[in-house]
Amino acid sequence: MRRAGRFWQRRTQKGRCSMPKIAFIGAGSLVFTRNLCSDILLAPALQESVISLMDIDPRRLAMARELVQRIADQRGLKARIEATTDQREAVSDADYVITTFQQGGLEAYRLDIEIPQRYGVEQCVGDTLGPGGVFRALRTIPVLLDLCADMDALAQPDALLLNYVNPMAANCWAVDAGSGRPHVGLCHSVQGTAAMLAGWIGVPYEDVTFLCAGINHQAFFLEFRRSDEDLYPLLWEAIARPEVCDAEPVRVDMMKYFGYFVTESSGHASEYAPYFRKSARMVEEELAPRFKNPHDAWFDFGRTGGYLRHCIRQWEQFQQDFERLRAGDAETRTARTHEYGSYIIEAAETGQPVKINGNVPNRGLIDNLPQGCCVEAPCFVDRNGVQPTPVGALPPQLAALNRACINVQGLIVEAALTGSVDAVHHAVMVDPLTAAVCTLPQIRDMVNALLHAQAQWLPQFQGL
Repeated sequence: MRRAGRFWQRRTQKGRCSMPKIAFIGAGSLVFTRNLCSDILLAPALQESVISLMDIDPRRLAMARELVQRIADQRGLKARIEATTDQREAVSDADYVITTFQQGGLEAYRLDIEIPQRYGVEQCVGDTLGPGGVFRALRTIPVLLDLCADMDALAQPDALLLNYVNPMAANCWAVDAGSGRPHVGLCHSVQGTAAMLAGWIGVPYEDVTFLCAGINHQAFFLEFRRSDEDLYPLLWEAIARPEVCDAEPVRVDMMKYFGYFVTESSGHASEYAPYFRKSARMVEEELAPRFKNPHDAWFDFGRTGGYLRHCIRQWEQFQQDFERLRAGDAETRTARTHEYGSYIIEAAETGQPVKINGNVPNRGLIDNLPQGCCVEAPCFVDRNGVQPTPVGALPPQLAALNRACINVQGLIVEAALTGSVDAVHHAVMVDPLTAAVCTLPQIRDMVNALLHAQAQWLPQFQGL
């Protein structure tokens, strides 16, 4: 049910003496959980919080709890660290709920990549758009809505959902349309890219101000400034340098042809437009060789399945690192990361405002994108909650790129909320990358293959 009038605002809890309760749903995402809990416990106002870790995998959950407890103990903090496999227990009385889960895990993710590849769809990451993004959303949205129902029943009345789960835009749009809970979607691509651009032009990051807006993973820096100085002329000079082109070939092309720099890395950004991944040969012989700098090695230089391989390697490496941490190698981090989560909670608790770029419903924020879709826009946060800032109209070419992706996201939400198999097919049919590669009969066959292979995670489509 929609909560009219307080959608983004968390009412001040006057007179509350206790520290906040912060629940993590999907705490088995070990690296992320450790880093974000470290951030939270570096904020003075949050150092006596209750942190409730929840995961359906008892082994990963135990590892997460041990790591977070170690951080608290080494810093001599009074934070209470809890762990449970029961979602309802985790969110009971919670003030903030952070989602980091991956429905279906690596088993489902492998299908997202491998089945479309048989039909010629070459996805590097496949978690935001494309067939992989569509099916990840269809697996995830029912879980998010179940969580929202548990929050309605058990959490604090205005508890804020901080969603880190991809595909960000489709998931947040569905939470908006399907539950109406106060929420904000969070990513690190805006602040990470801003820091990268500042480094390219030799300007200290703390001196930079910017206006960035669009949709998640396809937002654009509309302004990039130092005080009154427009820094875009320096960016144009920077993207002419070979080392910059080698590091970010796709994003450099996007800026050259569309006029603005996009937020998501080149490997990932190549999936959201029809220009870069038209065939396996094009990926291997034209796109991948353009990555001559290890900056984007995280995505395996744009190759198909690069991020899947990264996730597998990361889990293997973490198990080795965990034994080192368990043996007593101290947690020595003294500075917070650039993830927004801890700053949002701190601002809501203390009233000290912070500016973020959040994923929120488009209610008069970006004029030339559909109202009600999920946009990534500047927001202020304080005791009044998350307060988005109107941007106006995007340059028309950027809005056109965004709308192509929003078309897919809207059909995903329709499919997830209604159980329409036709909407699943239509979502993949209008996807920019898939449409550049496949015929309509091929897309229908591919979607049917994905529905069959992932049936255990898609009960809403069974028997139809």
